[in-house]
Amino acid sequence: MQTPNVLIVEDEVVTRTTLKSLFEAEGYNVFEAENGEQMHDIFESNTINLVIMDINLPGKNGLILAREVRGRKNIGLIFLTGRDNDVDRILGLEIGADDYLTKPFNPRELTIRARNLLTRTSNTNEDDDLPSRVSFNGWTLDGDSRSLISPSSKEFRLPRSEFRALHLFLNNPGKILTREQLIMEMTGRELRPNDRTVDVTIRRIRKHFESEVSADDLIVTIHGEGYRFCGSVDA
Repeated sequence: MQTPNVLIVEDEVVTRTTLKSLFEAEGYNVFEAENGEQMHDIFESNTINLVIMDINLPGKNGLILAREVRGRKNIGLIFLTGRDNDVDRILGLEIGADDYLTKPFNPRELTIRARNLLTRTSNTNEDDDLPSRVSFNGWTLDGDSRSLISPSSKEFRLPRSEFRALHLFLNNPGKILTREQLIMEMTGRELRPNDRTVDVTIRRIRKHFESEVSADDLIVTIHGEGYRFCGSVDA
């Protein structure tokens, strides 16, 4: 992979400068933006691989901007949130952030998470056992567009976390997958205490399935263990 381009979206000057220095020391190309308008200007003239974004931004906040970032393919997104702001963290995951970190954060932890996420985004279609399009119970998972297509041809563009979780389920039909397995596949990191990333992601996937009136219960909760995909993958 070529040297990744990292975009820091942060309105606080000291934090933004610190993050820029941190990632430049790791060998990345780093761009800075203090609001959504500057972010989009950078997108227009550069290929960005990873966005690290503060949720509390002037004008359009990070939660709004995240929806716009998610319209672009193969961009990792890490949110920076307040220490006690569980609501923002959950909303960020609902929107499709790949990961989050609370302020104040450990710089080493942030760079490790960023590196793991960049590895995931650059190898999305590598080392997989499934073809680029997989059909199951009338649905289709399209790896080229990272979309889930319903039996009635409705298309859902999936955030990376949803795509990789569903991909893992389809690779392991009928098997119980633990939250630890799912979080590692989705983000490349270990499960943290009170981490709701997996549960929020599964809830979002289920909402797609529920868009069909006659949808089957394809992903079931195995209490105390994890989740199981109960659908039938077409050969």
